[in-house]
Amino acid sequence: MQENLVIVESPAKAKTIEKFLGKDFKVMSSYGHIRDLKKKEISIDMSTLEPEYEIPEEKRKLVSELKSNAKKAKKVWLASDEDREGEAISWHLCEVLGLDEKNTNRIVFHEITKNAILEAIENPRHLDMNLANAQQARRMLDRLVGFNLSPVLWLKVKPSLSAGRVQSVAVRLIVEREREIQAFKSEPYFRVSAIFSVNGSDIRAELDKRFSTHEEALAFLEECKNASFSISSIQKKPLKRMPAPPFTTSTLQQEAARKLGFTVSQTMMVAQRLYESGHITYMRTDSVNLSKLCIGTAKESIISLYGEEYSKPRNYTTHSKGAQEAHEAIRPTYMEKQDIEGSSQERRLYDLIWKRTAATQMADAELEKTVVEIKPVMANAKAGADCLFVATGEVVTFDGFLKVYRESDGDDDHEQNEDSMLMPASMKEGDEVLRKEVVATERYSQGPTRYTEASLVHKLEELGIGRPSTYAPTISTIQQREYVQKGDKKGEERTYTIDTLTDKGIKTTTKTEMAGNEKGKLLPTDIGTVVNDFLMEYFPGIMDYNFTANVEEKFDGIAEGKENWHTMLKDFYKDFAPTVEQTKNSRSEHKAGERILGDDPKTKKPVSVKIGRYGPVVQIGTADDKEKPLFAQLPKEFSLETITLEEALELFRLPRNLGNFEGSAVTIGTGRFGPYIYHSRKYVSLPKDKDPLAITLDEATLLINESRKAEQQRHLKTFEEDPKLEVMNGRYGPYIAYDGKNYRLPKSMHETAATLSYEECMKIINK
Repeated sequence: MQENLVIVESPAKAKTIEKFLGKDFKVMSSYGHIRDLKKKEISIDMSTLEPEYEIPEEKRKLVSELKSNAKKAKKVWLASDEDREGEAISWHLCEVLGLDEKNTNRIVFHEITKNAILEAIENPRHLDMNLANAQQARRMLDRLVGFNLSPVLWLKVKPSLSAGRVQSVAVRLIVEREREIQAFKSEPYFRVSAIFSVNGSDIRAELDKRFSTHEEALAFLEECKNASFSISSIQKKPLKRMPAPPFTTSTLQQEAARKLGFTVSQTMMVAQRLYESGHITYMRTDSVNLSKLCIGTAKESIISLYGEEYSKPRNYTTHSKGAQEAHEAIRPTYMEKQDIEGSSQERRLYDLIWKRTAATQMADAELEKTVVEIKPVMANAKAGADCLFVATGEVVTFDGFLKVYRESDGDDDHEQNEDSMLMPASMKEGDEVLRKEVVATERYSQGPTRYTEASLVHKLEELGIGRPSTYAPTISTIQQREYVQKGDKKGEERTYTIDTLTDKGIKTTTKTEMAGNEKGKLLPTDIGTVVNDFLMEYFPGIMDYNFTANVEEKFDGIAEGKENWHTMLKDFYKDFAPTVEQTKNSRSEHKAGERILGDDPKTKKPVSVKIGRYGPVVQIGTADDKEKPLFAQLPKEFSLETITLEEALELFRLPRNLGNFEGSAVTIGTGRFGPYIYHSRKYVSLPKDKDPLAITLDEATLLINESRKAEQQRHLKTFEEDPKLEVMNGRYGPYIAYDGKNYRLPKSMHETAATLSYEECMKIINK
């Protein structure tokens, strides 16, 4: 009989824990949840609002193995993560494996280290049903919203759409930001900077006033021609800069995006691997607290690496609303380990976490800031009346925590400035300074910027929407559903003016720049925008930021035992169900998202844009006309909200007949996946850089031949013995295709794949 069975949720975690426990312990993995609500139905008894769980097909074998091992064991220990999700996994295991809750030990730890595991075994607890119920409530509320809203969207917007509670609110943020950007009108202004010479050293200063017109800027430069300049004040003050707090889930996601270029879900995946290998503490947390042990070991590491003066132990406290998930920040489990073995991503993320944690336990950086004001003395000054040039210098007198870590600045990918300009030591108030040049540069007021994944996480956290465990899945889901896409927005070329005053007079030059060029930003798709507007109109309660944040607080209340989860669900559903029915039965003149652009000059019929069965379309005519309406798929570069009548009519120039090739017509058309070439009953996608309205017959035939060649290279070998069997070449190398299924070939066979015999192929398939 087995003495002890420990059940965790992941095989990697099982492997790490097994190293620390003796031969009396067997560690098994549940591979996440072993049961859940059914996939294809609501799976909630609507009269009692009780969940109806099932063990999915793919988990049945595993469950029977866990059952038989649990029966053989004298003691069962449930060791899933210490958060609501982990508690729910343990509760489901209790229920399914028939474990007696009173005799089942629940153990929790923030890190997978020998000490933490042994301490957890020494101090087991029972299941916390409040935590498990908070997870059940979230799961069921999201199911009630999704299963009730989705059919409404199928009916009113487009088939096979789906809606989620937190995801819809995240889409709303992105749609609203896009509209702010569209509505923003950029205004030009002129900023003025100057280079002065002080006792043979140059200093750069900025005018404390901006001009709104070119005339004002030029008038100021004219006044500077004969002006004299002197130092009106010098202020020196010491500054201290404190390190940022240790990482929480959201700050780790933001810094990893800025510094390492990781997506939010990539950060979580890599952090999960680091946690399960025992390198870092639990990665879903909104606490900035550090354990006494960590503060102690960090102090030792810092003193040995950098010296006594760099050490300054600190603890941080958490102020975020409803902070709960785990009770410590994300930190290395062993501060003496500056680097680890692992993949390049794991090493880079670990390095970031180690440096951030070390910085929190290091001395403040000490700086000296110098602000010099330079006053122009002008005869009859108008434009430059009461203006001052201000030069700022910052010198680091002691680097402190900056020795290991500089925090990225909020919106930008740039690190904070290195030590800024050094000021000449011999300056004093009243000194005359020599003007070398004064430059007025035309700039434009900056509108709101689109969200990145990281800045969206920051906004969701700020609004109290979602919790550490939900940020990454929310951002992945809205992209998978194609309500939002991560993409680049091409900027527009614009000109700007630079006026430079030197001893030779004023010289004006014009330069060009790309404005509004954005990379890797979250952009709403047409479908995302239409769904958002529809939900905002009919379900404003669900889309309300405060409602979503209040729901999170209610989940926190359930987790703390202050709220009853059944009551919370019933209260929500009582108001929600009638709205769903009302919306289903409502009649509206226009389809959701439909916009009339004007009339087609040829047919005099109305031209409109809307969401069709396969996405956004332009339509000429209406369903009531005798003749069927004409449709054209809307290419990705256009949007339902901004396309003009002229642009829409241009799309009806397709399909275009280019002429004949090999006795068959070559046609350019457009479909739900974009423009294509059609020839001899075969389709060839048009590359993004080819304009469907300008492509020639020669270019099209070249693409047809290239496509044929690529297709030939895909089919390595066919077999007379069985037409269903084929050796193919895929993006990951050769494989066998047989009867609708694919079979991977071992790497050793890649070179000889085209020579495989029928018998060899069947042997691989049967194996």
